[in-house]
Amino acid sequence: MKALYGQQNSPGEEMTFVFQERESLPPTRDHDVKVQVRACALSWMDTKLLSEIKLKKELVPVGREISGVVLEDSSPCSFFFPGILPLDSEESGVCEVILVHEHYLVHKPQKVCWAEAAGTVRDGLRAYTALHYLSQLSPGTSVLVLDGASPFGTIAIQLAQHRGAKVISTAHSLEDKQYLERLRPTGGRVIDVSHGKIDVAESCLEETGGLGVDIVLDAGVRLYSAEDEPTSKSQLLPHKHDIITLLGVGGHWITMEKNLQLDPPDSHSLFLKGATVSFLNDEIWNLSNVQQGKYLDILWWSYIMEKLSSSVFRPQLDEPIPLYEAKVSMEIVQKNQARKRQVIQF
Repeated sequence: MKALYGQQNSPGEEMTFVFQERESLPPTRDHDVKVQVRACALSWMDTKLLSEIKLKKELVPVGREISGVVLEDSSPCSFFFPGILPLDSEESGVCEVILVHEHYLVHKPQKVCWAEAAGTVRDGLRAYTALHYLSQLSPGTSVLVLDGASPFGTIAIQLAQHRGAKVISTAHSLEDKQYLERLRPTGGRVIDVSHGKIDVAESCLEETGGLGVDIVLDAGVRLYSAEDEPTSKSQLLPHKHDIITLLGVGGHWITMEKNLQLDPPDSHSLFLKGATVSFLNDEIWNLSNVQQGKYLDILWWSYIMEKLSSSVFRPQLDEPIPLYEAKVSMEIVQKNQARKRQVIQF
């Protein structure tokens, strides 16, 4: 039985991925269940974060969003579960059979396929955190989702529309724009930034009658001028000043830019608007559980599965990937070159 792991010989080095043969499962602990994995989604691995919270290992397990069947006495029972393995898990989700603590699993509706369950749970959790906990989304609110055709952007748009918000999104290519136009309701707007000729702030102010946007979900922002920005930073991302300009009074800026720097004039502009800035950390639910115990609020996950079952969520997934291609697919994900969510199907 093979399992996929990542390894990094020294800080700053590119991570490589290897299959390791497993002879048997580790000893079972209280509340552990044996799961036959049917699908596992691949996500970028933050090795710096793992080092900061002292969880860096020589071999880091790959694949934490899974769906599968709980096994009893080596035979499948009638319980089907998706879930996210914790940061401190020794198990790789890219493996046929693993042990999982029962509190990291929720029931999968029968209408939901394996790949969709595994491929939606992380982005659904992030979107729900951003729009429900960090910004208190309500009907009639205006929401800007940057890079709306990304897996996270797609789910965020669908959740905002379901809650009655007016959604504006940006597209990084013509293909993205066409995809987003099929998602949006009548009256929404997709801003094509692929040519660099569109002013996002101006477009949003025009769309909102000069009032500005109530909620902004970014996909990272540029902190410096185009000449001074690192080449790794996409020039399609808006500048932080653009976000502050287009944000409305009492607005909420939800950012994924971990190195965000706000100068005194930036802070003063946000102060005058009574606006807030919140950081959307992919692992916030996980970090709190590493520090405070392993009991999760599984209501979030159940909510995500319910919306997936009722077709509120229609995730942006690539074609299911066979196990033998998992190593190559993970290399693509780690280089941030995958535009759709990659899911390994067993």
